Amino acid sequence: MDAIEAPLFRSAMSRLASAVTLVTTDGPAGRRGLAATAVTSITDSPPNLLVCVNKSTRSNAMIKQNGVFSVNVLSHNQEVLVGAFSGPSDGDPFGEAALWNTLETGAPVLKDALASLDCTLDQIINIGTHSLFVGHVTAVRIGDATRGLVYFDRAFCGVGE
Repeated sequence: MDAIEAPLFRSAMSRLASAVTLVTTDGPAGRRGLAATAVTSITDSPPNLLVCVNKSTRSNAMIKQNGVFSVNVLSHNQEVLVGAFSGPSDGDPFGEAALWNTLETGAPVLKDALASLDCTLDQIINIGTHSLFVGHVTAVRIGDATRGLVYFDRAFCGVGE
């Protein structure tokens, strides 16, 4: 069987609509966050979820060291936050303190996210270029219902009512 080339695989995966989230962490290693679409639930009993993070990012190392993270599900009007949490940045993406608070673990939680899931790091699975972080959900906050933000075919889109 021939190997599938990375660009072809990425093009195929771009056709999979994914919720856009901000994954954040805070603790002894410091505060950090990243925009992520590779997030999924695993089970509701016990409540666990999976986040995939590139091993080359500072966020990866800091989540491992801090042992906690939160997943903040973005609404369509929060697309501007994605840029602040994507790639290298000179500014502090957490600069507007009024947008953030915490639940149980101390990881930053976006106050007006569609949903925030606060997690302790339960398992790490390393595959290729990424770490798969299994988080045990310790707290949840549900925000106001509005249109969600998804990434589809290399573009952001609002979905829902």
